[in-house]
Amino acid sequence: MKKFIFRLLIGTVLASVAQAELMLPAIIGDHMVLQQKQANPIWGWDTPGTKVTVTFADQRHAATAGADGKWTVKLKPVPANAKPQTLAIAGSSRREIQDVLVGEVWMCSGQSNMGFQLSSDWNGDIEAAASNLPNLRLISVPTSGVQEFKKDFKGQWRASTPDTSRNFSALGFLYGRYLHQILGVPVGLINNAWGGSAAEAWIRRETIERDPRFAALMASTRQRETDLQSPQGMAEFERATAKWKDDSATAKAENKTLPRPPVQWLNGNSRPGNIFAGMVHPTLGYGIKGVIWYQGESNAGRAYEHAQLFPFLIEQWRREQQQGDFPFYWVQLADFKTEKSTLGRVTGLNCGKRRRKP
Repeated sequence: MKKFIFRLLIGTVLASVAQAELMLPAIIGDHMVLQQKQANPIWGWDTPGTKVTVTFADQRHAATAGADGKWTVKLKPVPANAKPQTLAIAGSSRREIQDVLVGEVWMCSGQSNMGFQLSSDWNGDIEAAASNLPNLRLISVPTSGVQEFKKDFKGQWRASTPDTSRNFSALGFLYGRYLHQILGVPVGLINNAWGGSAAEAWIRRETIERDPRFAALMASTRQRETDLQSPQGMAEFERATAKWKDDSATAKAENKTLPRPPVQWLNGNSRPGNIFAGMVHPTLGYGIKGVIWYQGESNAGRAYEHAQLFPFLIEQWRREQQQGDFPFYWVQLADFKTEKSTLGRVTGLNCGKRRRKP
């Protein structure tokens, strides 16, 4: 009995020690870039009730970890600075974030056009070879489609080099490099693109559900969720997965192109709210100058809906970030699919008008 009580006490002590640890999200780490001339939130987690102090340059801010362990402070705006600085955070333990720069921070989002890697470009090898830019910093958020809000992701800030730039977004890298060269300040790029993603996956689900304009979208979403989560739906997915494994093994043995795995829509990049919860939420609030966006093809079949959904996405992201109406630059393909012939209608409209000379 005494041994049991002793082990119980030891376990309790070890658990409390393990809990008493200052933790920071991946977006706040060595080699990070802070947005210039703007208040920058810094956050993390510690034992509830712990006072946490954040020191940067001549600033000192304090906060107390809440019931959920989260704490947040806001650094006062500072001008661009290419000189590496240290961000010190002290709570139940101490962390020092090294090589922190101040400049312009941009988020690179969208689908495959934004996710297209520099190494895949015709001039990718040359561009990568010339990418040794110590004050251009890169970080990528792994693809993750979930309904529960994620607090963090696996990744880290890295200076641009031939090795780090080649697997980064080509469009994002070139945009950031131009900014860096034109403005002469450090630049940080956050890449969270996901090929084939739908716009509704990038927005907080509950905000879409509350808007009557998207009632049909959410009705079909709920029906699809019911079907896929049914015993029959789960069994069909298991059969498709088993077939894919067999086909992949055969293709590999015959040195052929491997087939694509079956899409699990529930954890994919089209289910409303999935990407917001899995990829946007972990970086939400980090100081940015703006967003560059390249997406739209996956919503081309519902263009009438996208005309309202996309502006809604921009509006919601600005509200979520709580940093004002930051720039949101976007590109969408003008002609994604072959146009249908409208010759008859055009001819009818032009009746009675003089034909232009060829």
